[in-house]
Amino acid sequence: MRLDKIIARSRIIDLRSQTLESALEELLDVCIARFPDLKREAILKGLLARESSMTTYLGLGVALPHVRVKTSRRYILAIGRSRSGMRHQGAMSGERVHLIVMLIAGDSARDTLQVLASIGRLVREQELVDSFVNAPDLDTLYERLLGGFGGMRPIQAQQNRVNRLMFRQAEHVARGAGCSATMVFGDTFIGGVETDMLRPKLKTILVTRNPIEVDEAEGRFADTIQVRSFSSQRLAQLRSALLVALTRGIIGFKDRICCIGGITGSNQFDTIVVADIEREFQTLLAGPATDLLPEDVKPEVLERVLAVATELAVEGREGRPVGCLFVVGDTKTVEEYTKPLVLNPFYGYKEEDRNILNPFMDETIKEFSSIDGAFVIRGDGVVESAGSLIQANGNGITLPSGLGSRHAAAAGISVSANCIAIAVSSSTAVVTLFRRGVMLPLTEKRR
Repeated sequence: MRLDKIIARSRIIDLRSQTLESALEELLDVCIARFPDLKREAILKGLLARESSMTTYLGLGVALPHVRVKTSRRYILAIGRSRSGMRHQGAMSGERVHLIVMLIAGDSARDTLQVLASIGRLVREQELVDSFVNAPDLDTLYERLLGGFGGMRPIQAQQNRVNRLMFRQAEHVARGAGCSATMVFGDTFIGGVETDMLRPKLKTILVTRNPIEVDEAEGRFADTIQVRSFSSQRLAQLRSALLVALTRGIIGFKDRICCIGGITGSNQFDTIVVADIEREFQTLLAGPATDLLPEDVKPEVLERVLAVATELAVEGREGRPVGCLFVVGDTKTVEEYTKPLVLNPFYGYKEEDRNILNPFMDETIKEFSSIDGAFVIRGDGVVESAGSLIQANGNGITLPSGLGSRHAAAAGISVSANCIAIAVSSSTAVVTLFRRGVMLPLTEKRR
């Protein structure tokens, strides 16, 4: 859903409190002033109970407390700013919370995790968070929040003749090559591509690392795909973006896509590439083309796992490369080929709290990535275990030289179960997807 639709100026305040509980009470006051039927004590109790079981601190001085209650409204959002900051038990030593985004979800809301994930991705940009905290007044803060949450915040790109010419030529190439769509790599422009620069006549897909929701009224892009960029090279997100588009059903195996982009942050289109989907993914076509995504795996879950895996490949942990393995889907079969190497750190937690779509799981997953063994994840995103030894038989599968036991296990389990395995190499930081024993590198070897 569009986050800007649930922002109200009356529920954006400057906090006076120095503790989280008092701050939540302030935010509840402005919510109850508008919706007097809300049960203050019950909501506060629920917020604090969640805080005691799992921190809602996201980092960068932002906390995202949330609770589900019985109400006819889907969502109520209240936002509090503290210029001086306050302590939070989930924050690192010395860090202070400057922005509290409180979400109250109705019990009928079915996409709460997706809403939390959207907010979580947005406030992971330091520049954007700083602009919120340093807004001179609440009216300006409201405008910045409205723009940021609505995806209307791209910095004005260089709208020169070359960019317009390149885009027109890309559409000309797309028509001549029989392409079904044009794919624009928005990270070419600092802050995102300015939609007024583009007036597409063909179906156009935006690829970006930023959580931008394109204004539906503009109608510039048919779809938006968020993919983390692995490097500053031209079209570095290409293969991952095509894979996500395939799993979502935006494009098909028989399609041809015209891609246009440039060096990240250069503000200049300089590359046009025609990608033949069937040729690009021919190694995965051993089975039915529609079988790329296991039937029990939601596309958004695969996207989130890919995002976390890529972040681990890019960032590592504490400056060191981290190798890990994710097995997604068909968990009943997968469990027949696994045994625990350590006590399961996810045992006993509610499914919502250990769902990889939950933004608070990002740091948890990354922290446990250093444990030997694999993450086993259900198709709906619930993390069943970490530190699992994969014992699937990989006999008959030939892998390129230099790949070790992690990739062999990924290949083996992808044959033994109807799942997808994603491996991150600790030596090269390459993210590789395995399906039916076939490997598909999604990123390049780091230089």
